[in-house]
Amino acid sequence: MKYVVYYRVSTKKQGQSGLGLEAQKTIVQNYIKNSTVIAEFTEIETGKSANRPQLNKALDCCKSNNATLIVAKLDRLARNLHFVTSLQVANVDFLCCDMPTANRLTIHIISAIAENEATLISQRTKQALAEKKKQGVKLGNPQNNGLTTNSIAKGRNIRRENAFCNERNKQAGTLILSMRNNGSKWIEIVNQLNNNGFRTRRNCNFDITAVKRLYSRYE
Repeated sequence: MKYVVYYRVSTKKQGQSGLGLEAQKTIVQNYIKNSTVIAEFTEIETGKSANRPQLNKALDCCKSNNATLIVAKLDRLARNLHFVTSLQVANVDFLCCDMPTANRLTIHIISAIAENEATLISQRTKQALAEKKKQGVKLGNPQNNGLTTNSIAKGRNIRRENAFCNERNKQAGTLILSMRNNGSKWIEIVNQLNNNGFRTRRNCNFDITAVKRLYSRYE
């Protein structure tokens, strides 16, 4: 199998510092092991943008060499359905390390669901805040706004859901799964995350407890 690797980071700062990039490389290298890598391309661009000169070069390279495009995660390609569809139209095989058994149809469906879910989450958040304001609830610390025990429990569940859907957690979770499933020790994973600039959702360094928690959550 011949691969063309595509990496993407969202900001120039990440591109210059390697923040996030090294993690993607680790995930890809753990997956392809000794397979042939023809070329690597790195893009500095937001996920919603369809302007991807480096990705276009990677696709051309795949066509010329009959190779497969490989990325660490599906969101490294794009977070909108239209872009994934256009990628499929290019008639280039591509593989995502976080879902290696997925085919073109399943990736198309997953992308559609992810895009729709992102929209729904935004709508639900706005509706919930608007409803609380109507009820005269002061937003902030629930201990100071008279919320019931049931409301506090609901808020706790929402925070858990947000933690699971948090993009920073998902990126770290993918790296943790990849390294752990390839035999890495917990302390090695902790060091890899912290050395590559990963932080918890509360912007703290990772420790073994936090790594194990994410591993259980995303496994």
